[in-house]
Amino acid sequence: MADEGGVAAVERALSILDALTEDRVTLVEISKRTGLYKSTVLRLIKSLEKYGYVLRNPEGLYRLGSKVLLLGSLYQRHFRTSEIVPPVLENLAAELHEGASFYVSEDDRRICLHRVDSTRAIRDSVHVGDRLPLTVGAAGHVLRAFAGTRGERFDEIRRTMYAASFGERDAETAALAAPVFGSGNRLMGALSVSGPRYRLEELGEARIVPVLFKYAKELTRTCGGNPDDASFSGWHLPEPKRRSAASKAAKPAAAKSPARPRAKAADIGE
Repeated sequence: MADEGGVAAVERALSILDALTEDRVTLVEISKRTGLYKSTVLRLIKSLEKYGYVLRNPEGLYRLGSKVLLLGSLYQRHFRTSEIVPPVLENLAAELHEGASFYVSEDDRRICLHRVDSTRAIRDSVHVGDRLPLTVGAAGHVLRAFAGTRGERFDEIRRTMYAASFGERDAETAALAAPVFGSGNRLMGALSVSGPRYRLEELGEARIVPVLFKYAKELTRTCGGNPDDASFSGWHLPEPKRRSAASKAAKPAAAKSPARPRAKAADIGE
């Protein structure tokens, strides 16, 4: 640690926060996940508890404290989307009966800034704060395309105003995403609908895309953008022209959709 000018104690403390991915984590598990001695973990956790970043329950198990939630809300507030985006996601999820997310880009990652889960028993697993690769998934392709990434696929996404991915990050999930613009028609983020691959394939892009566009344009207007701008003509293309080679190519030719699951309630990764 700290081999590039960082402070070792700070990096160790942050690694502890990264290790608290569940509500009840033991000291032994934290030690295993961080590679730190238990005595070191205990010493650092005392400081994290003092400032509200970690909580210890009466059984001696650890979880993240409320200070982390405060930082998350401040991060959301930076984008000024906290009051605008969630209601739109709720409407999108309710209309298509699948999960809805809003992503922003940060370095080589896409961050899930807002999320509304599907109410259905079988659904994809995405959470607010998830840091996912920009290079896979519909939202990542949209963010890269409208950030100016070159290439035939990204040209097609800019033309049609959406991207689709089927089984890219997880073989059993799929997603479609469209851009959202703010003042001056600057890219703000990507609006995405996602769920089990077999269900999105059954529903079809012809059903999903118009609904996705409706809410992407609504968000763009609310955020100060102009969805009627001539450069966004893809939002107004008739369906036969909208379907693109890029969206079809997002479906791996050799991959077969998994059979409709008979399992009880479960989450699968998107």
